[in-house]
Amino acid sequence: MKTTVRRSSAGLGLFAKEPIKKGEFIIEYTGKILTQKEADKKGGRYLFEVNSRKVIDGSPRSNKARYANHSCCPNAEVIIKKGRVLLYATKNIKAGEEITYDYGKEYFDEYIKPKGCKCKKCQK
Repeated sequence: MKTTVRRSSAGLGLFAKEPIKKGEFIIEYTGKILTQKEADKKGGRYLFEVNSRKVIDGSPRSNKARYANHSCCPNAEVIIKKGRVLLYATKNIKAGEEITYDYGKEYFDEYIKPKGCKCKKCQK
C-alpha cells in the first residue's frame, strides 16, 4: 500500500508512504454505488458523482481515498475510467507528503469556501 492516513492541516489526510512518480496510479475511491436520486436523499460530503446516473458513497472508513484533501495547488487528479474513480499523481510526490486534489468548484463553493480553504497555498 502506497498510502497512509494521519493528521493534516485540514483534519485527517492521505499521505504517501513511499515516493510516487508523476502519472502513477495512487488509489481508487470506493464505496456503495447509489443512483443520483438516492445520493440526493442521503446527502453528505463523501458522495462522488461518477456520471448523471451513478454516485459513489465513499463514507466508509475503509475507503482510504476519502482522506485525500482538497488543494488549490494539488499533486494528484481524479480520472474516471469505466465508472471507477481513480487518483493519479500529477507531480512527483515524496514519501511523507500529503496527497491532494482539486475537489472542483461546486464542492469548494458548498463546503470549503464558507469555512475557508485550509490547503497550503491558501494558508500562506
